[in-house]
Amino acid sequence: MRAWASPSVPSLAAGDLGAGDALSVHDTASGGRERLAPHGRAGLYVCGITPYDATHLGHAATMLAFDLMQRVWLDAGLEVAYTQNVTDIDDPLLERAERDGIDWRDLADREVQLFRGDMEALRLLAPQHYPGVVESMDLVVAAVGRLCRAGVTYQVDGDVYFEASRLGDAFGQVSGLDADEMRRLFAERGGDPDRPGKRAPLDWLLWRVERPGEPAWESPFGRGRPGWHVECAAMAVEHLGMGFEVQGGGSDLAFPHHEMSAAEAETAFAARPFAQAYVHAGMVGIDGEKMSKSRGNLVLVSDLLRRGADPMALRLALLAHHYRSDWSWTDDDLADAERRLTSWRTAVDGGGSPDVGAVVAALRAALSDDLDAPRALTVVDDWAVPGQSGMVGGGTHDARPVAVAVDALLGVAL
Repeated sequence: MRAWASPSVPSLAAGDLGAGDALSVHDTASGGRERLAPHGRAGLYVCGITPYDATHLGHAATMLAFDLMQRVWLDAGLEVAYTQNVTDIDDPLLERAERDGIDWRDLADREVQLFRGDMEALRLLAPQHYPGVVESMDLVVAAVGRLCRAGVTYQVDGDVYFEASRLGDAFGQVSGLDADEMRRLFAERGGDPDRPGKRAPLDWLLWRVERPGEPAWESPFGRGRPGWHVECAAMAVEHLGMGFEVQGGGSDLAFPHHEMSAAEAETAFAARPFAQAYVHAGMVGIDGEKMSKSRGNLVLVSDLLRRGADPMALRLALLAHHYRSDWSWTDDDLADAERRLTSWRTAVDGGGSPDVGAVVAALRAALSDDLDAPRALTVVDDWAVPGQSGMVGGGTHDARPVAVAVDALLGVAL
């Protein structure tokens, strides 16, 4: 599948500002801070959209967190191998297509195209690999076959399930949840804990045999389509191998999705770990309520852009919240970001700090510390204040190096 056009990232090292710092992030699996110091190449897999609706601010905030991660790695002189998937076959997609009287493939194509446009407008770095499930079906079928041969599966009415008890104490190590909480979340997030015939509530679906009126693919287990988790396991290993640096996504993916994807990959390929760290972004609400399709209260990126929002102001509005925090969008977020963007651009036009190195060092320190974007924004705010940025008396210092650093590290074009 084609991704979007990726913006260029300036090299600060080329401007005699050296290389950036190693990245430390909060790892959901360990519950603590992990310092990531890959040698030469950093691998990142981010779970992408199920394309049955437009990009909302929760999607954008999550993707922006991992855009910052890539920028920190690039600034440190690393090559970044980034894969993001598209779940272009799934129950919500089929349900929406049926509701709207549209072919599910056309719906997916339309929404993926809209997502590409939103990501390009916000200047997010594009993945090197952008696979859809449909085009990766052979990989997924092969992964399910590996699991069957490993002896960890059984069938219920032809559907193939992973037997969670085969994992022993290893199950739950990604999310850190107890069995009761896992069962509750499994039911909320697309699982079927109460299905008759299953050996245990937390056993999960690997392959769903064909149902009338549903798309299906050939496999050794019968015509059908895959369960959600094994898709990401197969695509991540294909494009990044085992043991890549970061598995990322929203915090609602820690369980069941990332827990079960990791278990499948580590069992199918007889290697550990699937990923070295599991990094999760917080949830975005609106006016104090959860933002969701079912509530009909989504704030869409495309709508904001269509109403005239500067994409860089929208990017700054999202960066003003730490990626791991849960927060609620209000109209003030965008208004505050617009004022900030004006301040920064005025500072660039009027003259900058005589000590560019200090500004860049402070930006690097903030972002290498668990992607602390709010702190990074404050660094630039302080630089842009008249009197501190050299603008008093018609400051004569060249502000362009700071603008280049803001572009390279924060992705904001001034």
